[in-house]
Amino acid sequence: MPDLLVILIVILVLVLVWRGPKTLPSLGNALGRGVREARQEASKAQAEIQSRTTTSETTPPTDRDPPPAA
Repeated sequence: MPDLLVILIVILVLVLVWRGPKTLPSLGNALGRGVREARQEASKAQAEIQSRTTTSETTPPTDRDPPPAA
């Protein structure tokens, strides 16, 4: 875990040197928006899967053949 922290700090310093301190807040905002949208889409997909799963469990399947007449 400490290795990950060191890597993130190095990347942050490189971005700061590359882009400059003035553009860093706009990059952070764009990154935050992207993460927020990804989380929203993931939760929508999870809710849709959950609703389809519960719907298919509560309704009987309709593709079965009717029982043979006696």
